[in-house]
Amino acid sequence: MHISSLPNSYGIGKLGKEAYEFADFLKKAGQRYWQILPISPTSYGDSPYQSFSIYAGNPYFIDLEALEAEGLLKPGEYKNVDFGKDAESVDFGLLYKTVFKVLKKAYKRFEPDFDFKRFESNNKWLDNYALFMALKDAHGGKAWETWEAPIRGFEKKAIAEAREKYKSDIGFYKFLQYTYFKQWYKLKEYVNSLGIKIIGDIPIYVAYDSADVWADPKYFLLDKDKKPIDVAGCPPDAFAAKGQLWGNPLYRWDVMKKENYRWWISRIKAASEIYDVVRIDHFRGFESYYSIPYGRDDAVIGEWRKGPDVELFREIKKQLGRLDIIAEDLGFLTPKVNKMLRLCGYPGMKVLEFAYDPEYKSAYLPHNFKSSNCICYTGTHDNETLVGWVSGLKRKEAKFFRDYLGVSRNKDIPWAMIRLAWSSVSDTAIAQMQDFLELGSDARMNIPSTLGGNWQWRARQGVFTDELAEKILALTKMYNRLGE
Repeated sequence: MHISSLPNSYGIGKLGKEAYEFADFLKKAGQRYWQILPISPTSYGDSPYQSFSIYAGNPYFIDLEALEAEGLLKPGEYKNVDFGKDAESVDFGLLYKTVFKVLKKAYKRFEPDFDFKRFESNNKWLDNYALFMALKDAHGGKAWETWEAPIRGFEKKAIAEAREKYKSDIGFYKFLQYTYFKQWYKLKEYVNSLGIKIIGDIPIYVAYDSADVWADPKYFLLDKDKKPIDVAGCPPDAFAAKGQLWGNPLYRWDVMKKENYRWWISRIKAASEIYDVVRIDHFRGFESYYSIPYGRDDAVIGEWRKGPDVELFREIKKQLGRLDIIAEDLGFLTPKVNKMLRLCGYPGMKVLEFAYDPEYKSAYLPHNFKSSNCICYTGTHDNETLVGWVSGLKRKEAKFFRDYLGVSRNKDIPWAMIRLAWSSVSDTAIAQMQDFLELGSDARMNIPSTLGGNWQWRARQGVFTDELAEKILALTKMYNRLGE
């Protein structure tokens, strides 16, 4: 469950008391992991996988009550603001219009201290990110590719002048990141004190409209005008007839290799400090990735190209030591991809919603798991909730799962699926919070390859009950998943 899905009265989940209460709920339920989506600032489409920065935290998550406690906000400056009437959905458009106005009031009262200056000096990405956001505001939110040529091209003189001209706005965005991470690490320390680890998530690619691409174009497949040459996506398959056109710029792996993958080392190091465990999205793209000519309307035309393979992860281990990493190894897998995963040693993912197979040979069926070195998921943020998924099953598919799970009614399938994940040999089993709450399609987090209406689900106040915690705890005890 993502931070954004936590309940409160402020339009979106925060790093405040509800986050701490949810951690307490997980402790009561005997859980040892809390998996979230990327914490990055969301951009066009509201997706945490399309962000203005791979390093920054989402200002929407800043706890306003904590700012009041610090004397930076007055109650009336945020408690009377309309952040959204629907307590079970996030209105990102409204948040964009309201949250920053409130946070600017806090910034006016903020006095930089030693801790702030230390944060500033320890996070080298912060200067370019804060400048990027200040310039974005100055250009009415438009993408950097539309800015005037000297700024667009990151020319030294123009950038120096911009840093001076927008000094106050740059300070505001630095304040937001300082505040975010101060609250984040306080929450993380509390979660860890309960014996719970946070599983975070990083996308393989970065957004074109990001500080990362704007300030460091040499690492991306761009032409002399900084326009993408080819972009990322997935080829057509059974789930998407025209493939998936993500549109992210591709990497210049040759340039990165010459620098011993410094760019990736920095990114993984930061992620491993923010999270306890790092899930890397679209892991198969490191072995080979699908390249689509820029400007296409879909992903039908494209080609596979060779990636850095296991060499990148050997370099990461050499420079950073052993890290807890989960490989999202879903999608079109080949023997070469499987070999890369085996050589890396990272656990992959087994998603039970993908397990339909009349021959009972699917690799996602628990009796076919080759090793315990995997994570068994009922579904992910890209899948239907279990209740919604069951309602969409064809008759023969529903019968297959009823027979496999040993239940007689379709309505019994969702909890039986959770039980199946918990009973598997996988080292870790994870289910969506929506599935424990037995919610339908309205609570689905994301429908891939669609724009709008995603990433909005929020839990209602009061749903994380002691009764539910006890039910989850009993299941966790039954299958010996409490740990030491």
